[in-house]
Amino acid sequence: MRIAQIAPLYESIPPRLYGGTERVVHHLTEELVGMGHEVTLFASGDSETSARLVPGCPRALWRDPDVRETLPHHVRLVEMVEREAGRFDVVHFHLDYVHFPVVGRLPCPTLTTPHGRLRPADHRAFLDAFPDVPLASISEDQRRPLPQAAWRATVHHGLPPDVHTFRERPGAYLAFLGRISPEKGLDDAVDIAQRAGLPLRVAAKIYPEERPYYEREILPLLRRCPWVELVGEVGGAAKDAFLGEALALLFPIRWEEPFGLVMIEAMACGTPVVAYRRGSTPEVMRDGVTGFLVDDLEGAAAAVGKVGGLDRRACRRDFEERFTAARMARDYVDVYRGLIESWAGPSGLPGEVLLARKGGAR
Repeated sequence: MRIAQIAPLYESIPPRLYGGTERVVHHLTEELVGMGHEVTLFASGDSETSARLVPGCPRALWRDPDVRETLPHHVRLVEMVEREAGRFDVVHFHLDYVHFPVVGRLPCPTLTTPHGRLRPADHRAFLDAFPDVPLASISEDQRRPLPQAAWRATVHHGLPPDVHTFRERPGAYLAFLGRISPEKGLDDAVDIAQRAGLPLRVAAKIYPEERPYYEREILPLLRRCPWVELVGEVGGAAKDAFLGEALALLFPIRWEEPFGLVMIEAMACGTPVVAYRRGSTPEVMRDGVTGFLVDDLEGAAAAVGKVGGLDRRACRRDFEERFTAARMARDYVDVYRGLIESWAGPSGLPGEVLLARKGGAR
């Protein structure tokens, strides 16, 4: 099968540090190449991939000091995809929504995976205007606010088993990994750690637009909390050790998290998760097996006291059974095949006829 993966240009593929969407696109692309598919990756020029790379910009936009506006680069990226679309059996978009107006003109079927939260006030009228653009959700909860959209499947994220190292014996600290933003609940994590009597290590990215919140709310909090250590962004082996050596990962989210990649990263290390019962957390976690789902600060602190009784091997086993990149790639290939078989395209010809004219898809 000839597959195009269209990545956002904010970070490289794979990202150097923070970048959940880019990391997922990387693992999906590598798995598809390993399965024998002919894959083209549209991404920033500093990306590293086994696929054919089409650079949408010289370097990741968030790493380029000369870039001030990201939208023009993504509009150009969509135009580049449209020019090459005749080469592909299916095009998989991981952008937000900038490509929707051109999807109906492409000579092949498409799939769009939204990676963020969908809000009816922002997205209902938009998705209603494009009822034929096929979508894949990253959790069942993500699609809940807009069930009428053109959902084709839910495909949970996955990671290669060797990306994170299982550690049976943890350290004696709690971990928080994510953006420093109100919805991620770092202030609650600080409170939970204090109530549990354990140190908290924080590996977090601060986006420019969220720096005022950090300086106003979080920085003063950290200055008066000696049990908290801010270690900054981590990646690679440092991230693996950060998560794997933690007694537990705290995930006290204040929003409907569409997936939460850090949860399965922790599980891959054998590290249980203590999470608020919101968004996708009940789908991703197995309460009492891979961690605990709680509803408030008191419940979280009590759960931290119980994580030592969990089997860290069970966390790793659940990851291997449900959240590998190979499973993710197989699920997406099934969706691609269904799209190709049912696609009529601008010409109105059935998908099988169009594929035969193009030489078929493996």
